[in-house]
Amino acid sequence: MSLSQRNLALLLIAPGLALVAALFLYPLCFSLISAFTGPEGGFSLQAFGKAWELYSGDVVFTVIIVLSSCLLTGLAAIVIAGTLTLGENRWIVGTLKALYRWPLFIPFIVAAQCMRTFLAKNGLMNNTFVSLGLMEPLQAMSFLDWRGIIATFVWKQTPFVALLLAGALAALDRATLEAGRNLGASRMRVLVELALPQVMPQLLVALVLSFVTMLSVLSVPMMVAGSQPTMLTVDMAFRINAYGDYATANALGVITYLISAGAAIIYLKRGMAKENAP
Repeated sequence: MSLSQRNLALLLIAPGLALVAALFLYPLCFSLISAFTGPEGGFSLQAFGKAWELYSGDVVFTVIIVLSSCLLTGLAAIVIAGTLTLGENRWIVGTLKALYRWPLFIPFIVAAQCMRTFLAKNGLMNNTFVSLGLMEPLQAMSFLDWRGIIATFVWKQTPFVALLLAGALAALDRATLEAGRNLGASRMRVLVELALPQVMPQLLVALVLSFVTMLSVLSVPMMVAGSQPTMLTVDMAFRINAYGDYATANALGVITYLISAGAAIIYLKRGMAKENAP
């Protein structure tokens, strides 16, 4: 490659590199420096101590909520993708194919508002049960708490995971799956024992991406469950908006980075172990 061609290539990728530097690298470096800088200007872990003292319960709550949401999202995606790939009822497959992707195009803030009107004590879900005679009005209860957060995350992220998983399942060799069916295995057994092991890397990629996405959402925990305990994104916004405490907020951000990195490392270690296997 000549010098002019290299310069042209650098010129083409320069806008993308500038965006990455401005929108990711600079905030990341600023957060790290602010989190590890004390009030006197030197190196200090004071911000982390304060963050852990005030919000250790929210750290645990955030991890539990996101892991639970990922688990339920994975199960729902497996059911949807398996039905789309191995289903034999054309009406069910066609209806599911037309409907399951809709939440992909809905922003999280809109999804949160929809869940507020659906899961409230006098919301659509309870009113429907009352009108059908399945529940008395006095039995209605609000789900605008941790259950609402999980329900919103699962409803929003399941189409993304199911779309990737369905594509991976569709690319499998159909002869292997048909052989299992010919030997008397049920569709569920074919899906669990033959198909899923072959697409597990794609499923893990989708779940890791969903994990990071759910970990970074502010609107859902703030709008769906505005009570304690809450997620770290709400705590970070509160420290900045209420107190202007950027150091503690950035310490919480670093903790969030570490949680995200943990999910990525687990996936990478699994992928490397599989590649090194004989």
